[in-house]
Amino acid sequence: MGKLLSLLARDESTCCTPKTYDVFLDFENAAPTDLEREVYEEVDRVLKQSEIVLDEIQCYKGAGKEIREAIADPTPECQEKAWNIVIPLVEKLKRCYEHSLELERIVPMLLGQLVGGRLNPTQHLETQQALVKQLAEILEFVLKFDEYKMKTPAIQNDFSYYRRIASRQRLDHSNDLIVTTELANRMSLFYAHATPMLKVLSEATSKFVQDNSDNVDNTTETLGTMAKVCLRMLENPKLLAQIEREETHLLLLRVMVGLVILYDHVHPVGAFARGAHVDVKGCVRLLQAQPAVKAEPLLNALRYTTKHLNEDNTPKNIRNLLAA
Repeated sequence: MGKLLSLLARDESTCCTPKTYDVFLDFENAAPTDLEREVYEEVDRVLKQSEIVLDEIQCYKGAGKEIREAIADPTPECQEKAWNIVIPLVEKLKRCYEHSLELERIVPMLLGQLVGGRLNPTQHLETQQALVKQLAEILEFVLKFDEYKMKTPAIQNDFSYYRRIASRQRLDHSNDLIVTTELANRMSLFYAHATPMLKVLSEATSKFVQDNSDNVDNTTETLGTMAKVCLRMLENPKLLAQIEREETHLLLLRVMVGLVILYDHVHPVGAFARGAHVDVKGCVRLLQAQPAVKAEPLLNALRYTTKHLNEDNTPKNIRNLLAA
């Protein structure tokens, strides 16, 4: 794997030698070394909470019926019924928002281990696979959370109702308060975004790059290299045969797409410009070869959550490929 980075950095349009990107990242069994353990355990604690957050957002039902009844018939009984349904829902939304703050906190910690120091991006991927696996799990969480959130318009409707009633009743001075006015404002901004967790992740990564200017190239190059490794693993039957679980195959697909999206948000010219360190065309073609139930959400993520797709320097063939 020591020559992986130089291989990936070649101009593929002029390279006549066979591609030798056959590298296996162990997303199933990678274990932390002693040097990784402190960061690994802190990130692992947050990732365990991610599972709970995903379950809550996936199973979110909303209080639309009760809210409509309370608006149509604003009697104390109807309003109390709606309020009692909304309160536990807002508590869930608060937990999800607070988890985004935890994500914001651990991302720079994880990136600092993966791109800092004297190791180059290839060496980090080679020697810190447990942390690479955690970055993959964060990307998967972000994509899943935002997908569930976009499918659940009740979230913003419920929270708007809570804020309206709380303001009317001045609950800041009562024992019924579960979200302060200041916190409610921040939560409202968070949930107003189409992809709130991606926004948190990309902003945390961008801030890490800004705060660690010596690691700018290392950060984007690591993201791009990891995306290409995922693509090669998915393309190579011998590497795919080493994956034991179907969910790991799905993880690889999501992580590949998540890395392209994150790269596009962090890199100044994005993932679609010529010379970018990611193979967008290869990723899209691989996705289009998958069953629609797997591929369509990920293709939509590339279409609608990237930053630079519709800019002038995006090759027309890339736009046409994604529009297909």
